[in-house]
Amino acid sequence: MNNTVFKSELFENKVFENIVYEEQTITNHEFYQCTFTDCNFAKSNLNSCRFEDCTFINCNFSLTTVEKVGFNDVKFKNCKLMGIDFSMCNKYMFSFQFENCILDYCVFQGTTLKKTPFLHCSLKEVDFSNADLTAAVFTECDLTHTHFHYTTLEKADFRTAKNFSIDPEINKLKKAKFAFLNLEGLLVKYQLEIE
Repeated sequence: MNNTVFKSELFENKVFENIVYEEQTITNHEFYQCTFTDCNFAKSNLNSCRFEDCTFINCNFSLTTVEKVGFNDVKFKNCKLMGIDFSMCNKYMFSFQFENCILDYCVFQGTTLKKTPFLHCSLKEVDFSNADLTAAVFTECDLTHTHFHYTTLEKADFRTAKNFSIDPEINKLKKAKFAFLNLEGLLVKYQLEIE
């Protein structure tokens, strides 16, 4: 197990490729307009780092610690982000785009994710309790066993999402978009047989 600690640094317009940060501690780093491709951050500690206008492609963030990390206008493409507690991030730098990502078992409890696009993602057993997902888009996402409790989902787009279960009585759904064929995801608690 490598516990290398990297001292504070600032990086701008840099490209990082095939770098292994697995199980390492990288704190107080700032990254602006950087691109990370095929990098491994699994089980690493990124506490108090700041990523602004950065892109991650084919990266592994499984079980990464992100306490006080700032993510501002960050894009994740084809990344594995399993088991991350995003509720520990810096709340003032918190905006993402996710495309073709695996976000299973992540926690977004109490976060603000307005207009966040989740495109072709696996979001199995994710916790969105008390989160604000106003106008978020879930394009062809798998939401199996994902938790929506007291979640703001107004104007959110679930038209092509699948396997979701949302209780309209405890979540805000005004003007949320659903396809006729996936409406049963709103009725699961009633144990109806819909044909």
